[in-house]
Amino acid sequence: MTAVAHETTPAAPTAPRRRAAAPLLGLACAALATVVWSGSFVTSRGLHDSVPPVQHAFWRWVIALLAVAPFGARRAWRQRHLFRRHARYVLLTSLLGVALYNTLVNQAGLSTPAATMGMIMAASPVLMAVFDRLAGIRLGARRTAGLLLACAGVALLVGGGAGFSPGTLWMPAAACCFAGYSALLRRRPAGLDGTAFLFTTFLAGTALLLPAQAVSLAVQGGFRPTPGTVLPLLYVGVASSALAFFAWNKAVALIGATRAGLVYYLQPVCVAALSWALLGERTGPAGLLCLALILAGVVLGAGSRR
Repeated sequence: MTAVAHETTPAAPTAPRRRAAAPLLGLACAALATVVWSGSFVTSRGLHDSVPPVQHAFWRWVIALLAVAPFGARRAWRQRHLFRRHARYVLLTSLLGVALYNTLVNQAGLSTPAATMGMIMAASPVLMAVFDRLAGIRLGARRTAGLLLACAGVALLVGGGAGFSPGTLWMPAAACCFAGYSALLRRRPAGLDGTAFLFTTFLAGTALLLPAQAVSLAVQGGFRPTPGTVLPLLYVGVASSALAFFAWNKAVALIGATRAGLVYYLQPVCVAALSWALLGERTGPAGLLCLALILAGVVLGAGSRR
């Protein structure tokens, strides 16, 4: 959105209002993406014995691509010269955020409980902050304190009884990919339309997954389309991909990857709630204390700095 300034005085107060509303909108978008993404961990775990990880990721992005195409395809075509000029940037974001991240999560879901995956992924904001600091962005004392407090909550939660398995080792790699993707979003070239960028990264990421999809079909065979497989894929394709990625990209554009990443610490809270509601799993007093630390860190770190 570009605002054209004229000499007229009535339009002057709108800019401060927009600047004041931007942090709230950014936090809301980050929270929406985090809540929706929490369900994808449950889905990855639920499909572990019926849909191979690569095929899960591939069809997720095919569905997401179809969902975004009516809004982004024409815009992407109009900006094709810009995308061609920044091809390396687009390919890198597509590789990290689309092709690799969800494939690694699905691979971990073969043997790792959904709650454990959510807890480990909650460490990704630490990596986002590291990337921002390396880029010369100062975090500030309040944001650093919130980040450390939330990280302590995650560490206590994981160390207090979360079951680890060999598949858990895939999750740190997934966290690195997501953190790198989020850090790159802050450096999106000027002029690239957000919806067109989303469509293009979905398209490029799906294309990058094609060789792995072919190998998976040849080695593992396809999966049987049933309501138990198609409906979860529709959820992760439309809600967890198209809707959540749009909200997350908007959040990073408004408040930056580090502050959005602090809201991402809500993920283990959301996963724990879904585990209780859908699987009947309960969180003990120690777990509730850890979740309280995470929430306190989010509130402290996501607050506005004057």
